Amino acid sequence: MGDSAGQQEDLPESVVVELRRTAADLLGHVASYADDMLAHILEWIPEASADDELRGLTLGSCSSNLEAALSMVRHGIDVSAASAPVTALEHARAMAGRGYSVDVMLRFYRIGHAYFSERILTGLTDSVKDPALALAVVAHLQHYAFAYVDRISSEVAAEYVAELDRIQTQARAARTDAVRTLIAGGRIDLRRAERTLSHRLTGWQTAFVCWTDGDDVDLARVGETVGTHFGSPHPLLVPDGARALWGWVSTTGAPGIAPADLRPLAGRVPETVRVTLGTPGSGAAGFRDSHVQAQRGRRIIELAGRGAAVTTYAEVALADTMSGDLELTRAFVATELGGLAVTGRREEEERRALLAVLDAQGGLAAAADELGVHRNTVLQRVRRGEERRGRPATERVAELHAALRVVSVLGSLVLSPEHDQV
Repeated sequence: MGDSAGQQEDLPESVVVELRRTAADLLGHVASYADDMLAHILEWIPEASADDELRGLTLGSCSSNLEAALSMVRHGIDVSAASAPVTALEHARAMAGRGYSVDVMLRFYRIGHAYFSERILTGLTDSVKDPALALAVVAHLQHYAFAYVDRISSEVAAEYVAELDRIQTQARAARTDAVRTLIAGGRIDLRRAERTLSHRLTGWQTAFVCWTDGDDVDLARVGETVGTHFGSPHPLLVPDGARALWGWVSTTGAPGIAPADLRPLAGRVPETVRVTLGTPGSGAAGFRDSHVQAQRGRRIIELAGRGAAVTTYAEVALADTMSGDLELTRAFVATELGGLAVTGRREEEERRALLAVLDAQGGLAAAADELGVHRNTVLQRVRRGEERRGRPATERVAELHAALRVVSVLGSLVLSPEHDQV
């Protein structure tokens, strides 16, 4: 630090002599002062006595810091040479390991400094007979103590942060290992895994994947939003790089994931984020299978280059199954849809009408409600679609339905370019 708080050469000789004599006298009572300082700290910070080890480290930190600071004053050592005692650094690591905040840890130093000012320095006026000399000694010790605490508290705070980072890194590594073992279907102690993950594995597991192309999205918050929707505000979240997140929600029963159930969730997902959900499953097997489905759902959304804010695997399962060989998929679509297998606007309307009717098992009214048009419009589009296809919708119904469903998901990826309109 190198300022007047640590320099004795700027002081009158009489003050220096008395300062060093006083420091030597105080050093003879360090053990007693440390015990008293600990008791004072405990009045203000009950956490200091959470366990015997922490209490012992707190006492050791009080003793070592008092001894270090007073020894430096006694020998005229500038405060800039001060470094945190080993017990003070260990105390900081212990506080981090027990989950206390850095603010709580730094209160130890503020309370300790207050003790030094109120209970030690105020007594010096009795041992130093000359009032002017006593005032000078007390003022220098006060300035020195402040500078010492300022310097040491920065070091212990840095050690606290480093220890917390080590703890969190180890925890993340353990969580990642447990998650990957579960996904791989490896043998794992479920109770131990639950403790490591802070996640129950015995209930229903619903996996999800969130991803974005932007850099300004808090995916952890999106993950919490997904969890909250399913009644679990603290889901298991595992980052997958900087722009993707894996998540799991544990519930006592199978949650509803029908499109109508998910509309409120979709409204809370940022525009630049996409979420895919696996089918809920039970236990460790459900944890794995639901995640695999959520990942495959992401593959389909990225393959198609489009998708809703929230997509369940059930909505894209058929497309996933049929998209392993895209050339084969395109050939199947072309064979089943004929002239409907192009990207034109009218063809799109006719495909949607045919799909809505097939989904409604032939019901024109239900299809019209789904599409938001009159039933006669649906009928007209179905007839035009049949003409364009080259055969009625009653032929190869299963294949037609599958082809329409795949196109509804993959779009132009499995269609031919729009032909010239006449």
